[in-house]
Amino acid sequence: MDLGIAGRKALVLGGTQGLAFGCAQRLAEAGVRVVLNGRDAGHGREACAALGGAEFIAGDIGVAAERQALVDALLQSGAPDIIVTNAGGPPAAPFEETNAEQWRKSYETSVLGPLEVVRAFLPAMRAKGFGRVINITSFVVKELYPNMALSNSLRIGLTGAMGSLAREVAAAGITVNGLLPGLMDTGALQRVIKDQSRRFAKDEAAVREQMAAGVPMKRLGTAEDFGAACAFLASVHAGYITGQNICIDGGLTKSVI
Repeated sequence: MDLGIAGRKALVLGGTQGLAFGCAQRLAEAGVRVVLNGRDAGHGREACAALGGAEFIAGDIGVAAERQALVDALLQSGAPDIIVTNAGGPPAAPFEETNAEQWRKSYETSVLGPLEVVRAFLPAMRAKGFGRVINITSFVVKELYPNMALSNSLRIGLTGAMGSLAREVAAAGITVNGLLPGLMDTGALQRVIKDQSRRFAKDEAAVREQMAAGVPMKRLGTAEDFGAACAFLASVHAGYITGQNICIDGGLTKSVI
């Protein structure tokens, strides 16, 4: 199916690996000019080579100066039509093991960073009458997960802010949606597996197996499972879908809506 976005420009935050890279792959396949952002230049070079010519701009969106440098570079070269927001998940821990500095740092990276990047490019989207904002958050937005106080809280905060934005910019041809990964076989999940292995004195392989067994499809998700949904939400065919949060989780989430 022709997604109708060939020639558009996309910025994929944290896009050099994992689920966001899966999104970048599908967007590139649709003819989109992809700009990847990430903190590691080595990963950036590898990812761009794998995509066959994407652009990479280094920077940590959780650091104000680096975030602004990213925005300035794109305003100079051409603002994106599509933004995929993504940030490394906050560390896994129950509430009592978190501290104020972790909350501040995680807020800057997981909430304020994505919001400020999107804010910077809204005028250009309005002028074109087209924009797509796709936020990679987590299924915890709909069903809280144990020992994930930071992620449970901050993902919900970002979802609320982006949901408000969705209604404010809908008439301008800009859609804002969330993709909520479940237990996906990525580096982010591996950190959770390590935490649970340490916390419950279980072998990492046993923790992984238990997680997969808890998913109705009896397996962990992959970046390939995820990327197609992202590309569709970026497409012209999804122009009447906004303010939604869609689980890509193999049936894991038990919420009714």
